[in-house]
Amino acid sequence: MTKELSKIAFGGGCSRSEASESGVHRSCFSILKAVEKVEQGYVASTNENSDFSEAVIVHFNRKCITLQTLVEIHLLTHNSKSNHSMRKKYRSAIYTFNEVQFETLEGLLREFQKKFNGELITQILPFKDFEPSRAQITNYYFKNPEKPFCETFINPKLKLLLNQFSGFVNQNKVGHLKN
Repeated sequence: MTKELSKIAFGGGCSRSEASESGVHRSCFSILKAVEKVEQGYVASTNENSDFSEAVIVHFNRKCITLQTLVEIHLLTHNSKSNHSMRKKYRSAIYTFNEVQFETLEGLLREFQKKFNGELITQILPFKDFEPSRAQITNYYFKNPEKPFCETFINPKLKLLLNQFSGFVNQNKVGHLKN
């Protein structure tokens, strides 16, 4: 099968401990079979959202996984309905790389809103710039799966993906969760 790679960026959550929320997102998207690469770091958009905020850039094979599935995973694996004082630094956002993505996402978020209790606060924003995370927190989960942060915050999200999106999950990357 020919690969048709595309990319989208997701931001959300709030940083905790030595691992970042973008590390949580990286873990969630990294276990998916159709995801070729996840870049962990900080994304800037435009205008009032020009400050960098924690995010990941997900490079995926759109023949094997849809943008709709990735957006649903994003919405389910961070608090996409709650505003808090740190939202400027930890935006709930989907960063687009072109106008077609932007228009597609507007429709997807309208459809997902019907399925969620409470208003989704996730913004659709244009991607402007990216800075990678420090090396010590990049890929934190796969280096430290036994750490309390990973067991408390990441494992439940990976188990949710294993239960609700098992056909998309690379079972080799989550074998330790099946015990």
